[in-house]
Amino acid sequence: MTIRFALSATLAAFGLTLAAPVAAQQLTLPQEELETVETSDNGGTEVTVTAESWQDLGIAIASFATNADVSTPANAQGTAALGHELARIVYADLRNNGLFRPVGPDALPRPTYPQITAPSWGTWRGRSAEMLVHGYVRANDDGRLTVGCYLYDVVLEDELVREGWVVAPAEWRRAAHKCADLVYSRLSGEDPFFDSRIAYIAETGPKDNRTKRLAIMDSDGANHRFITNGQSTALTPRYSPDYSKIAYLSYSDGNPRIYVYDVDSGRQTLVTQSSNPTFAPRWSPDGRYLLYSMAVAGNTDIYRVPATGGTPIRLTFSPSIEVGGSYSPDGTRIVFESDQSGAQQCYIMNADGSNQRRISFFGGRCATPEWSPRGDQIAFTHIVGDFHIAVMNTNGRNMRTLTNGWQDEAPTWAPNGRIIQFFRSARNSGDSTIWQVDLTGENERRLNTPVGASDPAWGPVLP
Repeated sequence: MTIRFALSATLAAFGLTLAAPVAAQQLTLPQEELETVETSDNGGTEVTVTAESWQDLGIAIASFATNADVSTPANAQGTAALGHELARIVYADLRNNGLFRPVGPDALPRPTYPQITAPSWGTWRGRSAEMLVHGYVRANDDGRLTVGCYLYDVVLEDELVREGWVVAPAEWRRAAHKCADLVYSRLSGEDPFFDSRIAYIAETGPKDNRTKRLAIMDSDGANHRFITNGQSTALTPRYSPDYSKIAYLSYSDGNPRIYVYDVDSGRQTLVTQSSNPTFAPRWSPDGRYLLYSMAVAGNTDIYRVPATGGTPIRLTFSPSIEVGGSYSPDGTRIVFESDQSGAQQCYIMNADGSNQRRISFFGGRCATPEWSPRGDQIAFTHIVGDFHIAVMNTNGRNMRTLTNGWQDEAPTWAPNGRIIQFFRSARNSGDSTIWQVDLTGENERRLNTPVGASDPAWGPVLP
């Protein structure tokens, strides 16, 4: 259930009361339910920070206050402790993004509940804060939590934006990610991405006998969960456009099968199986089809099959190796890799397989191309001895290398098209880890996972 209503422009000092709901609609979410309290703009000053000044912006993220410190299923220590953890997650999101240098709640005074809507401006100016993030958490009678988030311009003493959410106790971290998204979007002018999830392949065991399981986690690595038990090898997962399903490749008894796993129910559906080598299922933007590659009699081509199962349609017919396939956001084109020219390069074709044309003409090879959700760039693995993550325009121009590892591969885009995740393999052990880098090639960092990790797949922003 999503409920949209405006937070009062001037909230009561100890009540922080909410206006009555004005609209409601039903939606299905994986696991617990989240209600969104979208707020109307209050006519405050418009602020968009340029890329050059992001890191110079002083952002103070104070501990979220509470009206009554009571124990909740989200935190037995009480809502005051929970408010501190909420602020720490907002701080971590903005800090790890690499574009801001925020100061988190551990180093800041804790505002009182009335100060959430009436900040002590002098306190924050004295700490050289230009922007201030305030918030609150309140335990509801029905067991859920109401979380509010406010962004203030300290210099102008002005509220820039506010928003609130009603969450189940198990979903409290989502409210923090939503708050970080609110701040990030308002200051940068970019689309949000923190409230999202990642599917990947969890790897354990020796190099020559790895157990590979499908796993999912939040964008910051929290709420990790194994989906498959490892009895069958899982590979190359991808979230469906509506977030409800994950397509992945499974090998059991040496035979490849493409499954679609329903995140909400836990059920999985067999889409297609074959004794022929099969690779990399990828969703169409409308969620109706899956692309995949299959080798028949030594010739590998790209196929399309309904996501519910059915008869595959062959899209490529050249006597060469066509692998992969990633749709453009509008679904009209597909980028893929092929050795038609004698070496592994990237090509684009129409969605029906027509009008194939090579786009990569720089040195080295081009593999695992992935279309940006913005539609303006393609990320890929650039093989020049070592494997690097690179991006190029959709016409193949303006190629830029973003990483310099020994073996970095399989890029996947953040929902807003500003950050790329990939996996990195260690030279001797072959152990894999998930990393991310932004489009500047800076702010590279490793994402913590409980075991080895490969084949990341970043899903869209959660509803």
